[in-house]
Amino acid sequence: MIQIAIMGLGTVGTGVAKVVAENARQIEHKLGEPLQVKAILVRHFKDGPYRQLMTDDFRKIEEDDDIRVVVETIGGVGAAYEYTKRALMAGKHVVTANKQLVAEHGCELLALAKKKNVNYLFEASVGGGIPILHPLTQCMAANRIDEVYGILNGTTNYILTRMVRTGAFFTDALREAQAKGYAEADPTADVEGIDAGRKICILADLAFGHQVEPDKVPMEGITKLSLRDVKIAQRAGYRIKLLGRAVRLPGGGRTAYVAPHLIPEENPIANVEDVFNAVMVKGNATGEVMFYGKGAGELPTASACVADVMECLQASPKREEIGWSDNTDGFEDPLELHTRYYFRIEGSLTDAAMAFGQVEVLSEDGETAFLTDRISGQDAVQQAKFLNVLASMRVLS
Repeated sequence: MIQIAIMGLGTVGTGVAKVVAENARQIEHKLGEPLQVKAILVRHFKDGPYRQLMTDDFRKIEEDDDIRVVVETIGGVGAAYEYTKRALMAGKHVVTANKQLVAEHGCELLALAKKKNVNYLFEASVGGGIPILHPLTQCMAANRIDEVYGILNGTTNYILTRMVRTGAFFTDALREAQAKGYAEADPTADVEGIDAGRKICILADLAFGHQVEPDKVPMEGITKLSLRDVKIAQRAGYRIKLLGRAVRLPGGGRTAYVAPHLIPEENPIANVEDVFNAVMVKGNATGEVMFYGKGAGELPTASACVADVMECLQASPKREEIGWSDNTDGFEDPLELHTRYYFRIEGSLTDAAMAFGQVEVLSEDGETAFLTDRISGQDAVQQAKFLNVLASMRVLS
């Protein structure tokens, strides 16, 4: 009998317990012996099917030699950080879905795991139920990864989908997402791009091999988007999506950011809708490879956690090493990138042309919406100062 512990009994923690119980036969077949949840760390005891497993004393997990893997689903970087370090120090494998903890302290925790000859795995921290980290680090290991981008937050994608399909305003679409349980009562981390920002940091860390500090990554959400911009983009053959993007720069540097983009409708990622996520990886040998599926939810995320648990237990003595350097040199401002930009201004085509030269007009009816030629982000910001800008976005190209 292999025994594990779960820290936290929210949505993901409950899902892990369910997957272990409901898929017991398949898991036992793969591992060669049964897998059992022995303890669940909680802050407050409550009645339910897991009442007999609950404890509020982490030492009972830390000091129990029979517990080989700890699944951290607490979230945040307070108790989760402390307990993760202590579990690793105690010689236990740790699995997590905590994107904030991995983005901010992943390099340190991976180094500690290496020192203690155990694993720290976090497949569920980026794509939920979508396998992306393992393919990125293993299946595409022979590639130089030049770019990773994608729809990394299901809440914002659902809101944008409703704006396109039904003409809903942002506030109405957000309320609908909250009513369906797709958005939290405080949706700030989702709609302001923070959740996607943490995920793109982890992807950039693994893709480029160097630490990307979350506080250096610009994160823009969708709260400033207008239904007018959504409709203009749709008429012109584009879809608006919130993307996290990490790019290897020609001089050897790297950059990352989160922002809304206009995406040509022929791009497969433009048609990813509702709460689905998608990640596109560009390898110099494979070209573009896309990973698609539900990026969140109780069972999809729990499935990825349990898969990591099984990988820890099957590795002998531990899986092939993953990680990245703590060197943060070489990170550059994403405004260094050259791309086309979308602007909607309170002004005329003449005003747009005076600022940007030749432009592609998308709408001209009191306001003017247009696309620029490829320019740097610095030039876009500088020239926009001469206009009364109502909305601006990058164009994915």
